[in-house]
Amino acid sequence: MRAMTTEPQRDELLERLAHRIGELGLTAPAILFLEAYKPLAFLGAQLLWVTQPFLSIMFQPNDLHDLASLMQDDAGTDALIARLESLR
Repeated sequence: MRAMTTEPQRDELLERLAHRIGELGLTAPAILFLEAYKPLAFLGAQLLWVTQPFLSIMFQPNDLHDLASLMQDDAGTDALIARLESLR
């Protein structure tokens, strides 16, 4: 099991996520989804932890771990929203 992400790793993950969402042209829908999702973020992160073995077939296990760590913390969701808003 990997250790929790450090601040530079968290910032790099936020940057990669925001950049990828921006490339897909989904910035506004992503912000809307994340704002609505905030009350359930912890449960969503727990779902990522449970499904990680299955999702690791399609995604990098380290990325899934980092995303779950980011999403289970309210500050992580807020930071992603702030980063997406700065792209607009």
